[in-house]
Amino acid sequence: MLRQPTAHRRLRLVRLRRPHLSRWRHTDAGQTLVEFALVLPLMLILMFGIVDFGRAFYTWLTITNAAREGARVGAVQAPAATINTRISDAMGPLGTTYLTTTLGNVQGPRGQAITVDLTFSFSFATPIGPLVSLIGGSLSTPTITAHSSMRLE
Repeated sequence: MLRQPTAHRRLRLVRLRRPHLSRWRHTDAGQTLVEFALVLPLMLILMFGIVDFGRAFYTWLTITNAAREGARVGAVQAPAATINTRISDAMGPLGTTYLTTTLGNVQGPRGQAITVDLTFSFSFATPIGPLVSLIGGSLSTPTITAHSSMRLE
């Protein structure tokens, strides 16, 4: 004749059948996982922000230098094609695909200023935009500009 298991014996059988469940109840592993899931988006935003800020700063320095180079070449009465060539050489690895160049007073009268305005459409290398929108913000892609002017010689 089979005996009916008592309540204590049923609980013991459940523990024997599922030892991995009781292990989770007696550790902090689940709490650590939840805390990591809460902190991970903030850590990624910080890391991606550092990377993209560095790239944007490098782009700003490069574009500022390219505008200065173009103005210097234009100050010695060079034609617009030579100025554009010097600007594209100064852009280096960024290239001129997303660059807009505006030249003013090219080969004008001596003593007046030549102006070089550059506008670059910067794009993020990391998925920081969707991450910022995940926490309720918004992030638009910036446009980096540079202006340089020098007196014509």
